[in-house]
Amino acid sequence: MLRTIGGVIVGYLAMFVFVFVTFTIAYLAMGSEGAFKPASYDVTALWIGVGFVVSSIAAIIGGFVCAAIAKNSKAPMALAGLVLVLGLLMAIPALMASDSGPPSVRAGNVSNFEAMQNAKQPGWWCLLNPLIGVAGVMLGARLKGGGSGSQ
Repeated sequence: MLRTIGGVIVGYLAMFVFVFVTFTIAYLAMGSEGAFKPASYDVTALWIGVGFVVSSIAAIIGGFVCAAIAKNSKAPMALAGLVLVLGLLMAIPALMASDSGPPSVRAGNVSNFEAMQNAKQPGWWCLLNPLIGVAGVMLGARLKGGGSGSQ
């Protein structure tokens, strides 16, 4: 039981750290002009593409780490459920914010912190991202051998 809980926690932490570090590097490399459409906080197609790749890799890493620690098939399923629930919960404010108030105007370059606070992603992406996470976690567990029925 403790291995299962530990696998889920460490798998999720591995995902979080990978996403945070990679998105920080990507933003520093692309700058605000590459990440956002002109004079707005709406993300570019390039940023969404980077997000797809980063999210996919992070989920695979999380599933792999979870399966390696837990050594059972229940932990990756629990991690996938956690990723789905938390992802959908995080999508709610993003979906609500896109419909409220006038669009924010971005003036030139902004810091990484300001970018994280104000970025506006399309609603479809906010809903798709948790599904990518679930698929990636299960793939990562399968690559490790912990998501295909092992007890």
